Amino acid sequence: MNFYTRKWVKPEDLNAHGTLFGGSLLRWIDEEAAIYSIIQLGTNRCVTKYMSEINFINSARQGDIVELGIKATHFGRTSLTLTCQVRNKITQRTILTIDKMVFVSVDEDGRPVPHGKTHITYTDERLREE
Repeated sequence: MNFYTRKWVKPEDLNAHGTLFGGSLLRWIDEEAAIYSIIQLGTNRCVTKYMSEINFINSARQGDIVELGIKATHFGRTSLTLTCQVRNKITQRTILTIDKMVFVSVDEDGRPVPHGKTHITYTDERLREE
């Protein structure tokens, strides 16, 4: 899994317990996964269809740097299935995992349309996973 995006946990990202608010983290994940899907499917007409169980494993605190990892696991006719892991950049401790996220390519009316893709596309060969 490649970790492309890093976020710095700031005061506005915290919950009442002083740890990273889950809603902020999920917003970051949904945005990163949407960008990943747009790049993979070659269209900005992608929508989040499904997220499986979200497993919060460890907390993040103000000042922590977290990194988001996204990986395509399956290409459907109109969909792209991803997996996600978020970890602390410094300690490498896993903060959250999502086993399955599905994005769907849609037309201008929001109806699913075939995307024609079958494998991961790399925009930079340095990012290729081994």
